Amino acid sequence: MLPSQPLLHAAVFALTALQALASDTFIAAVYEHAVILPDATGEPVSPADALALMNQNMDVLEGAIKEAAQQGAHIIVTPEDGIYGWRFTRETIYPYLEDIPDPTVNWIPCTDPSRGFLLQFAPAPVQERLSCMARNNSIYVVANIGDKKPCNSSDASCPSDGRYQYNTNVIFDPEGKLVARYHKYNLFMSETQFNYPKEPEAVTFETPFGKFGIFTCFDILFREPAVVLVSELQVDTVLFPTAWMNVLPFLTAVEFHSAWAMGMGVNFLAANTHHTSMSMTGSGIYAPDRARTYYYNMKTEDGRLLIAELDSHPRLSPASLPAVNWSSYASSVKRFSPNDHDFKGRIFHDWFTFTELTKPEGNLTVCQKDLCCHLSYKMAGKQEDEVYVLGAFDGLHVVEGQYYLQICTLLKCKSTDLNTCGQPVETAQTKFEMFSLSGTFGTNYVFPEVLYSRVQLAPGEFEVLNDGRLMSKTRSTKPVITVTLFGRWYEKD
Repeated sequence: MLPSQPLLHAAVFALTALQALASDTFIAAVYEHAVILPDATGEPVSPADALALMNQNMDVLEGAIKEAAQQGAHIIVTPEDGIYGWRFTRETIYPYLEDIPDPTVNWIPCTDPSRGFLLQFAPAPVQERLSCMARNNSIYVVANIGDKKPCNSSDASCPSDGRYQYNTNVIFDPEGKLVARYHKYNLFMSETQFNYPKEPEAVTFETPFGKFGIFTCFDILFREPAVVLVSELQVDTVLFPTAWMNVLPFLTAVEFHSAWAMGMGVNFLAANTHHTSMSMTGSGIYAPDRARTYYYNMKTEDGRLLIAELDSHPRLSPASLPAVNWSSYASSVKRFSPNDHDFKGRIFHDWFTFTELTKPEGNLTVCQKDLCCHLSYKMAGKQEDEVYVLGAFDGLHVVEGQYYLQICTLLKCKSTDLNTCGQPVETAQTKFEMFSLSGTFGTNYVFPEVLYSRVQLAPGEFEVLNDGRLMSKTRSTKPVITVTLFGRWYEKD
């Protein structure tokens, strides 16, 4: 007997509701990997030696992928350079590269490795093994490898060696199918072994738990493709393989990546390499409201698997940020207590205008060009041997990349000598009963950072109001290194 129309509709509705319920959240994993590096050499190694090193790293990654899957993870992100490391020239990286096809070829390397020969992009032992890791563990696997593409003199920009080489992210779905490929666009200055694509690629893919986008490391500081993925293509979650070297006080990995997730209103899965001699550590799973879990460890050379639950569609959740007018409050207040004690100091090669917090509590303003930064604060017992300043920077940063910044920051100086203000500091003793920081920003892209002593985040202890104020919700549970509004004005690059 056939069901009646109403019963059929009810059954379909119930099934749809169940599916929606099942995908309201998902389990994310990232793995911070202490990469096994190749020996530094001026000559290319054999393909067999290159594959042997990559298999050593993939042995470690496979263990993390299995463990993540056993704990229920739906997707795992592994780091940039996580399969072969660095220390390469254009020539010496070549044996490590594979021809990675456009995902439209609809290919599962694990079950059909020979099909690569027919499509003229084989052999691909690394893609095959990554595909099998995904398939055997029923999990999305995100990895960073190298792509090679031949070119010839008909292409005016073809390199003299007749090939393009790309820093490339690949994603395999739980069946092992290649579903996405992204070529890094914003190469860091030392990445001379790679080319960047002629046009930035905005790569997205759909999952049962939301729309995902992907980019790599240095890309995060630029509009394309990072902002485009979120603002125009409306992804829910960003995947971020990185080899991030920490730079205090604003650009440590956990601090900036959690701030980017909050400022953009998306989930952010950041997997960093772990190499302390290059200040590389700091991975995390970040939601728009707070870090769900993170790892920062400069003391040992251990990798670390992180797992956390996230909302599939964070923009629709109560925790997502309301639309923030970043200059609303700051533009409406008169300048706090004018002071005659402004002084200059450098942070990561940029000249800030500072003013000292001379009292245990108060209101201060400091300005540079069009940016005025306002701070209201109360310290929880000021330490005599610690100095804090309010700083403003409005200008073009030109070292290790060029990008326009507007920054308001409360930060601890390295010593009581004001000449040390802006130098990297990892520890502090002063807690704050409250703080409220705002600025007259000319950009809508502002990333709120709060960093505590020993490079610890402050999840749940601060909030951003829609008038642009970064405010404490409670007394700080740990001493403060910096409270910062890090603005990026992309149009002025």
